[in-house]
Amino acid sequence: MLFSSLSEKLQETFRRLKGKGKLTEKDVDAALREVRLALLEADVNYKIVKNFVSLLKERALGAEVLKSLTPGQQVVKIVYEELVNLMGETRSRLAPPDNPPRAVMLVGLQGSGKTTTAAKLASMLQKNGHKPMLVAADVYRPAAIQQLEVLGGEIGIPVFGMGKEDPVKIGLHALKEAGRGGNDYVILDTAGRLHIDEELMRELSRLKESLNPLEILLVVDAMTGQDAVNAARSFHEQLGLTGVILTKLDGDTRGGAALSVRAVTNCPIKFVGVGEKIDAFEPFYPDRMASRILGMGDMLSLIEKAQQVVDEEKSRALEKKLRSRSLTLEDFLEQLQQIKQMGPLDNLLEMIPGFNKAAKQFKNIPLDERQLVKAEAIISSMTRKERIQPEIINSSRRQRIAAGSGTTVQDVNRLLKQFEQMKKMLKQVGSLEKGKIKGRGLFPF
Repeated sequence: MLFSSLSEKLQETFRRLKGKGKLTEKDVDAALREVRLALLEADVNYKIVKNFVSLLKERALGAEVLKSLTPGQQVVKIVYEELVNLMGETRSRLAPPDNPPRAVMLVGLQGSGKTTTAAKLASMLQKNGHKPMLVAADVYRPAAIQQLEVLGGEIGIPVFGMGKEDPVKIGLHALKEAGRGGNDYVILDTAGRLHIDEELMRELSRLKESLNPLEILLVVDAMTGQDAVNAARSFHEQLGLTGVILTKLDGDTRGGAALSVRAVTNCPIKFVGVGEKIDAFEPFYPDRMASRILGMGDMLSLIEKAQQVVDEEKSRALEKKLRSRSLTLEDFLEQLQQIKQMGPLDNLLEMIPGFNKAAKQFKNIPLDERQLVKAEAIISSMTRKERIQPEIINSSRRQRIAAGSGTTVQDVNRLLKQFEQMKKMLKQVGSLEKGKIKGRGLFPF
């Protein structure tokens, strides 16, 4: 999961603090030592860690904590607020395209995901009522132009290219074409290198001078840690970045880039890539990210994802079933199909406050993408009556279901047991009203 190691270490540290009725300076020092180690292990820049912990200590030893009736909670509140400040305080939006068309340059090292990110950004803008154009300005990487054309074709967005021409010439012609076509954002997929060099920077500087871009966004692979931070610093010093896009935030990333890059460049993180699909692309909210790191969940993002895929009428019907505890395997199947549309399961799980704690009591519940695919196959092989009344599924039925789904009888038995545990887990996690996802039609897993 996103920042899983950092999140677990911080949450464990604060759990110990919350258990104390009164905090001493020794308690605070011990907790901050754990915070420092957790951040360093997450590959956060050591200077940033030093300043961050210093700020925490100053506030944690103040009257607001030591004289509080709930000092442990006050410390968590302070850490949350400082994490938000570290990552940018508020969401930073893409600048509006005044006097369109306006260029948006995507820059970064080779392998950071610029081409795919260009298509993702264009797709998001199109969904929000804009008319973007993609520009193939990377004339060096083999197949870069073809890749962008394929992606543009998939999402129905025009791609402008002139083969191996000078990128500046391509950019200028693209702006003219966009003006004729009524496009507002012109997104340039620029060239990258395995490392920063003078030739690359000269080309990008020429593009900046010629196109007067509205935004220069650095695309950074979040899994590269301090390398990403060093790259961000160099690009910013030479180009004057206006923002950052973090990619591969769904991978096994320790979090150092997300927590460091804004502090090093003073440039806001504007978007994050959270999966391989075109729609796995989100605005970056510092407050929501801080909340997820500290295990508080991110219900607003979960609700927004749900609203995109959930049928409200079906959601109300599901809510009634949950209240009456008459949930069926047919409902379960419908929810699995909706969840698959919402993105990587790991990302959804960490948006639910207190989920990790509750989930430990139900270790057999399917919390893996492959298990969910298998579960969907098994339920799809049942008759409608079996989905509604799973208690009628006897030995012969289980054999038929296993054969039809390409699984084993043991898999079918496991699913039926998991379904019963899931119903218990819903009760354990709490009511949907308390979780603030009332009427959204989501299983909180």
